[in-house]
Amino acid sequence: MQIVLAIIALLIVLGVVVFIHELGHFMAARWAGVRVDTFSIGFGPAIVKWHDKHGTVWKIACLPLGGYVSIYGQEDMFDRKKYAELPADKKKGHYLSVPAWKQFIIVAAGVAMNFILAWVIYSAIFMFQPKEVQLPVVGQVIQESVAFDAGVKSGDIVMQIDDEKITNWGELVIAKELASGHDADVLLLRGENLVRVQLSPAERWGLVADGSKTELRKKGFFDGLYAGARETYYQSKTLLVVLKQIVTGERSSKQLGSFITIAEVSGQALAMGIVALLSIIALLSVNLGVINLLPLPVLDGGYLLILIIEAITRRKLGGRGMEIAILVGWLFIIGLFALTMWNDLARVFGLN
Repeated sequence: MQIVLAIIALLIVLGVVVFIHELGHFMAARWAGVRVDTFSIGFGPAIVKWHDKHGTVWKIACLPLGGYVSIYGQEDMFDRKKYAELPADKKKGHYLSVPAWKQFIIVAAGVAMNFILAWVIYSAIFMFQPKEVQLPVVGQVIQESVAFDAGVKSGDIVMQIDDEKITNWGELVIAKELASGHDADVLLLRGENLVRVQLSPAERWGLVADGSKTELRKKGFFDGLYAGARETYYQSKTLLVVLKQIVTGERSSKQLGSFITIAEVSGQALAMGIVALLSIIALLSVNLGVINLLPLPVLDGGYLLILIIEAITRRKLGGRGMEIAILVGWLFIIGLFALTMWNDLARVFGLN
């Protein structure tokens, strides 16, 4: 039963996140006057497909672990000679027939939609779902810990970590993660006095929350929108810090998971209810947006970087060097997929 629930949840979560991402590319291309040949949810042979009045083939494929939008002529951006040799009627609706700024919007729209989806979900949760939050009140300071040595005391209220305002214990944990690698400037409220301390990097600061200090919170419309944007920003920033720590060796790459991890977490969320499932969709949407912004030639971030370089240098990139860069990008993606799959299989079968 758990496996079935995990599969259903995976299809829902991936389906929504991928559809929204590709819908961004699709709508931007239509707006720019560029033809969209295919809109596919999943890969491989189509289970269901149909044509719209603009000639786009819509399909649901048999391997629902992703999706794509096929934009007419986008693959010619590194072979502009091929585009130049096309007859005039074949250039209509071609990706290269529109100015570079419209190409930029088409590429960026997928990521933008992922962040918008996360923002909308987080905002709705803050507005409509009363939530009991753990206030950032220190209940206990572990002896001989970083916080103990810095003079933090039981009863202190954490107001700010570096430049981040802290309103609950969850934000404290995230801010602590973001501060790893440097001394964190922590502002405390002790009675009626503000106290500032420096907490050095450590796996744990030694702070334990006061479990009795909670509050039921529900946001109004504008506060909810702000809180949703703030949560989207926090989750994006946290993922970037985690990726940086993995690259520098501060964090183990074994923490990376594949669609197996996504299925497990999504299945657990589905069992807990709609709010938990929506939270996972929002988090995965943020992750997809951030990952797609990485400057690899096969990702949206790579194409955006190329367009920016071309705009600055006023030279079109292409040739053998670009082919090698794209190949390296694909090898990185394949390697990352293999690593995450190995991590999950090793965990499931106890191979670590």
